[in-house]
Amino acid sequence: MKTLMIIDDSPFIAMEIKDIVTAAGYEVVAHARNGEAGIEKYKTFSPDVVTIDIIMPGIDGIETAREIRKIDPEARIVMLSSLCDDDTMKELDEMGLNLVVEKPIDQEMLLEALSKCFE
Repeated sequence: MKTLMIIDDSPFIAMEIKDIVTAAGYEVVAHARNGEAGIEKYKTFSPDVVTIDIIMPGIDGIETAREIRKIDPEARIVMLSSLCDDDTMKELDEMGLNLVVEKPIDQEMLLEALSKCFE
């Protein structure tokens, strides 16, 4: 069973993601409500894949992804955002984070992005 960690400040979105991914066979091992906590939990749980909200209080999702990649350059990350402007997409692409799922979350798009992480 593949493990997944959710980094999102919205408990509602985190529960929605958990419901979608557990039904698809993933085990959610942790949820963090901000980037700082997410980085620490990543060190503890070493999940197979992480979903990260781009806009969060404290350090944003992009910086959180950068820090996780410093810990684990092979980290599988799916970014989530309601704000996917061209500059943000360019920055994510330069980091090699081209798996972005827009909010509101579409179940099929999320599962497809997660699947692509393992190709």
